[in-house]
Amino acid sequence: MAKVIENSKGRRQIRLNTEDIINIVREYQALTFGACSYSEIRNRLDDTILYLPEDL
Repeated sequence: MAKVIENSKGRRQIRLNTEDIINIVREYQALTFGACSYSEIRNRLDDTILYLPEDL
C-alpha cells in the first residue's frame, strides 16, 4: 500500500511499493486499451479518478 511520508518542511511524499506501481500500470493499460492517439488517452484519463490506499 502507498505510504504518505511527511517531511520537516510540511511537504508530503507518497512512497509506492512494487505492487502499487504494477496496479497503476495495469489500470492505465485497461483504461487506454484501443486508444489511437495521445489526445484520446488524455481524455479517457481526465475522466478517471484513481485512488491509492494509504498504509496505516
